[in-house]
Amino acid sequence: MTFSLHGIGVSGGYALGRAQLYSHDRLEAPHYVLALEHVAAEIERFDEAIKAVRQELLDLQAHIPEGAPSELSAFLDVQILILGDSMLSEAPKRRMRVERCNAEWALSQQTEELIAQFEAIEDEYLRERRHDVRQVAEKVLKALMGHPGHAPLKPADEGETILVAHDLSPSDMVLFKRHDYAGFITDLGGTTSHTAILARSLSLPSVMALHNARALVREGDWLIVDGVAGVVIVDPDQAILEEYRLRRNQWRLEQKKLRRLKTSPSTTLDGREVELLANIDLPADVTLALAENVSGIGLFRSEFLYLNRDDLPSEEEQFEAYRHVVQEMAGRSVVIRTLDIGADKSAAWLEDTSVNPALGLRAIRLCLAEPHIFVTQIRALLRASHVGPLKILLPMLASLTELDQALALIQAAKEGLKEEKIPFRDDTPMGGMIEVPAAALAAEWFARKLDFLSLGTNDLIQYTLAIDRTDDAVAHLYDPLHPAVLQLVFHTLAVGRKLNKPVSVCGEMAGDPRLTRLLLGLGLTSFSMHPAHILSVKQQVLRSHIGELGPIARRLLRAGRPERIQELLERINA
Repeated sequence: MTFSLHGIGVSGGYALGRAQLYSHDRLEAPHYVLALEHVAAEIERFDEAIKAVRQELLDLQAHIPEGAPSELSAFLDVQILILGDSMLSEAPKRRMRVERCNAEWALSQQTEELIAQFEAIEDEYLRERRHDVRQVAEKVLKALMGHPGHAPLKPADEGETILVAHDLSPSDMVLFKRHDYAGFITDLGGTTSHTAILARSLSLPSVMALHNARALVREGDWLIVDGVAGVVIVDPDQAILEEYRLRRNQWRLEQKKLRRLKTSPSTTLDGREVELLANIDLPADVTLALAENVSGIGLFRSEFLYLNRDDLPSEEEQFEAYRHVVQEMAGRSVVIRTLDIGADKSAAWLEDTSVNPALGLRAIRLCLAEPHIFVTQIRALLRASHVGPLKILLPMLASLTELDQALALIQAAKEGLKEEKIPFRDDTPMGGMIEVPAAALAAEWFARKLDFLSLGTNDLIQYTLAIDRTDDAVAHLYDPLHPAVLQLVFHTLAVGRKLNKPVSVCGEMAGDPRLTRLLLGLGLTSFSMHPAHILSVKQQVLRSHIGELGPIARRLLRAGRPERIQELLERINA
């Protein structure tokens, strides 16, 4: 019987094949209370499990199959880092000492606490890291309970096959790469999970977050994976199969063409060079950016250094992280955003007393209220500027008073470094994020005091339309094509042109190829996005003539009605 499942298409394209079920059942952690004299031995058993999983990950990393995406090694690095994080490797031991509980229970309770913290994060990429935490914790749990690290995969008997799993980790992908699968589907995961990123790197059509696929699909069922629409069709009839065979063949042809763009210069038909930059969250993400041949890093979110820990990162720790990214980029520019925390991104050391965190003490407001945190980070950033081209970006500016206070603290940090004879670039460029309507309308005053601006369109849309985009009840009102949003974007770009100050867009709008030609027509020539979107956006750039797009884009700017906006957008993309 034909039926369909709906999830999130994390890697576009179409795959047809027989289902192969991957057993990756979750384990139930037992719970029992230990006699006091047995606690030390239990902690030792936990340490042995951590050690065994670390060795397993190192072994996998040393035997990555030939032809696997370069990101795979970086993601295994991330899992090794998570395994060594005190929140996973030390906190369960504290719980064992206090509660005198067994290792499995302490680990599972600590994991659930960590997952809950990640789920409260608004930033999608950071929120998706909860899957990495759960995958690593489950490996340790299996080691404690004597289960093998991996369920063996069977070779496909004949024809193309689709892998069906409850969840997949980057280390599962090492095995996955050794089999010639046409695509995969999972119950869990999201668009920015590491498994999804690997799927895109492998150009494998994939749908995640299907919830019950592993339970509903039987071994050997015919499956169609529509990664474009996020749909899986089970047991399709012949007519549907033929329709999707045609779509798959056309998609494969387009993919071949897209990969050929990797080394092409990003230039429009009328000769305008367009900067395509990467957004990253972790130092290891540099590998992803370099694999797509980006011009530089347009946004490095520094929050990862401050989350999931009980204390603040030292200046030296921060310097090493920033130095690593700048050094790896080997002369390409790196924009690092100062700490943006205090709303959805909470930290153990941060006291949350705000009634409405999104409008409260967050980002630059928090840094100005806690100048020792800000100055420590600025010193680390300035020291890293000595290694290569680094730019500092200040988040969520709303008033010139805030900017003046931030610049005064930056100057004080510089004076301190000079007195200590620590080298840094005195002319390190300073930029500001335009992500609240007040900043966009006052962009000219900000631009006169700064070296560059960056439009954070995710928050700009949220604050302009008064919509909490994580709230399902109003998420449908989140609209990047709202006339008010487009007017603010256009005004900020116009200010940049007038004062000859670079302006980039680093929000989701920059990575959406449906909006690339519109943004080019409005005057944008610097896009910063997740590395997975670079080639799709470049394809749009290469077929654009800015001189021809400009008049239509300005007409769209004046169109108020949604249907008229859509009509003009279709003309722009025709």
